[in-house]
Amino acid sequence: MVQIEQLAARTPAVSVDEILQGFHPSPRFGEVSFASYRPDPSQPSQAAAVKALEGFGANIGNGTGGGLFSRIFGKKETGRAGIYLDGGFGVGKTHLLASLWHSAPGPKAFGTFVEYTNLVGALSFRKTVEALSSYKLVCIDEFELDDPGDTVLMSRLMRELADAGVRLAATSNTLPGSLGEGRFAAVDFQREIQVLADQFEVIRIDGEDYRHRGLPAAPAPLKTEDLKRHMHAEFDGQTVAVDDFRQLVDHLAGVHPSRYRQLIAGIDGVVWRDVETITEQAVALRFVVLADRLYDKDVPILASGVPFDKLFTEEMMGGGYMKKYYRAVSRLTALAREGQNHEPS
Repeated sequence: MVQIEQLAARTPAVSVDEILQGFHPSPRFGEVSFASYRPDPSQPSQAAAVKALEGFGANIGNGTGGGLFSRIFGKKETGRAGIYLDGGFGVGKTHLLASLWHSAPGPKAFGTFVEYTNLVGALSFRKTVEALSSYKLVCIDEFELDDPGDTVLMSRLMRELADAGVRLAATSNTLPGSLGEGRFAAVDFQREIQVLADQFEVIRIDGEDYRHRGLPAAPAPLKTEDLKRHMHAEFDGQTVAVDDFRQLVDHLAGVHPSRYRQLIAGIDGVVWRDVETITEQAVALRFVVLADRLYDKDVPILASGVPFDKLFTEEMMGGGYMKKYYRAVSRLTALAREGQNHEPS
């Protein structure tokens, strides 16, 4: 038996505390540590990064935490306010960032760049600052430089948190097509965060992608009439969200992206009927967030319609948000491979 739900029928109501409780590493990185990271012996920068992060983490919480009172009367923590992991795709930056988060005392937050911008959108900038200023560590994975407005917003947020005594750690991503060029995002990152740049220590991590270069081939979509049979075969005894793709896309417009984690709560798999190419930028960006949340929870996908490498238009895949779309296609493809071919994502 399969328990069938519908994402398009869900409208989660989420409190501020519930949103903040979601700022932790995804299950993929739920139990990682510095010890479980395997540095490549031919890439000494990887072992050096582990040592640097361990040192950075050892200084977190030595003072009395953030806030004005502690800055005036508390013991001053040593070292820079932030650390930035600079490297290409698949060298283990998220593993190391999550390891830092696990090793640090709380309260602490771990989220992607998009999750923090969504948090500001849900709470307001000032309430976000107030909520995070008492934290000892804020980790920002996949810092994105493709939206000037969001970059300025995050730079300001990081500046105010640093002023409150919060330690910061960040990574950013590199397009698969940019691998091997020998130049990553450190210069861009330091330029965009402006006055904060000199407070960040840049840690370069070299190495080959431990997964694969470029995008994996998307599996051929299933026939719509075959979805039900495959669903019962793949998800027996589990809870599955079954949606018409267009109806789901329309529904997402009425659910704030900060609630997408709760939108898919309790779902073991998703089935999408008649996937079609998304042609509107705002719609596409919302769907990227859903793809990230599904990937975080490792939710397999069964789908009919167009393959996921055709989910976004060619203009989108070559435009200003191409990093987001490449990531979404890669992740959705991996989840489809898991759902159809039992390949680990």
